[in-house]
Amino acid sequence: MDHKIVEQLARDWRTAGVTEGDTLLVHSSLSRTMRRVTAMGGEATPDLVMKSFLEVLGESGTLLLPLFNFGFARGAAFDIRNTPSQMGALTEAGRLWPGVIRTGHPIYSFGIIGRHAHLFRGLKNVSGFGADSPFGILHRLNGKIGVIDLPDRISMTFYHYVEECFGTPYRYHKMFAGEYTDDHGVVSEERFSFFVRDLEQGVVSLLDPMGEILWKKGLYSGFRPQEGCGLRVIPASSLFDEVTTVLKENRARGLLYDIQPADIRQTG
Repeated sequence: MDHKIVEQLARDWRTAGVTEGDTLLVHSSLSRTMRRVTAMGGEATPDLVMKSFLEVLGESGTLLLPLFNFGFARGAAFDIRNTPSQMGALTEAGRLWPGVIRTGHPIYSFGIIGRHAHLFRGLKNVSGFGADSPFGILHRLNGKIGVIDLPDRISMTFYHYVEECFGTPYRYHKMFAGEYTDDHGVVSEERFSFFVRDLEQGVVSLLDPMGEILWKKGLYSGFRPQEGCGLRVIPASSLFDEVTTVLKENRARGLLYDIQPADIRQTG
């Protein structure tokens, strides 16, 4: 039964635009997918979803999963071997997957499985969204980004990679320091950067309006959240190019971000 469910999910992902050999970053909310698995008579575990993506990608493909954890930004220690992902059940299953490689940024780390995983081995990028980050490698590999049942605003962190590439004025680099344990168990005090919103200026992230542009231009394939299998897919290069155009044309406000009025900031 599990094999049939994996095959069905794999067909769904293919229909949405995932192909063999892709380098694919997946953001996900699995609650609806798990209900579908249960309805098919299977045990609702994220391992089935992991297997289905690996089935589609094949031996020539690579799967990236966000293992983000924001504890380091709040003063918590980070242990690359044990700090869990806060990005949902699929990502935590990926963190524990045999042979997974985890990148070293304590806030924006990734789990990598597959053909190109060696390119991420030992990666300890200082800036979470920098050109040398997993976002940058995904871009250079002509990879894709897939999202299951989540809006752009709370899933598409690749937008911030583009914003950092262009040094957008509504964000700035903020340094965080804390206790860091590497994959050899060595503990040290480390500093990392995060390209954060300028909260003093009232900057809030939007992103969903930009997502609508991507849909209208036919750059997203697959399904909107809560429709069909819930997976939509976009080439990272297409997303980069569209956001670059918006930034260069000074159209980011209203699409990527907005400024919250001072009176709302004071009361909210």
